[in-house]
Amino acid sequence: MAPVGVSERRRSLGLIATQGRAYPRRGEIWTVALPNQPTDPHTPRPAVIISTDVRNRLAGDVLVVPLSSTMRQLPTHVFLPAGIGGQLSDAMAKCEHITALDKRFLVRGPLGDPLPENLMHEIVLAVRRAVGEIIPWP
Repeated sequence: MAPVGVSERRRSLGLIATQGRAYPRRGEIWTVALPNQPTDPHTPRPAVIISTDVRNRLAGDVLVVPLSSTMRQLPTHVFLPAGIGGQLSDAMAKCEHITALDKRFLVRGPLGDPLPENLMHEIVLAVRRAVGEIIPWP
């Protein structure tokens, strides 16, 4: 049993233990609230956790890439087919919208298994393109 106050701290950080864990893992899709988008009718929305597990465990925030149902092919977008990561429908990871998000804004997750390494690699490449690195795109 956790010491008194630990579960309250986790709850205040939005870290209710999921599958016996108290922090999100790299590659998982979580439903998140985006505080800088209060009038966006699509929040909360799914997002991929892209920060490392060590950072996810120790820091008060995580790095996320939000997902969108708008299927626009761009060098900074990565297609995620339905079913992958627990998604019910096709989605695009919009890597130009990478953000650090306080863990209090993690609403629910993980939605499913972590994304496969090949998709995580594509997301990292798209983030690198978004910050100006010249990386070939098919």
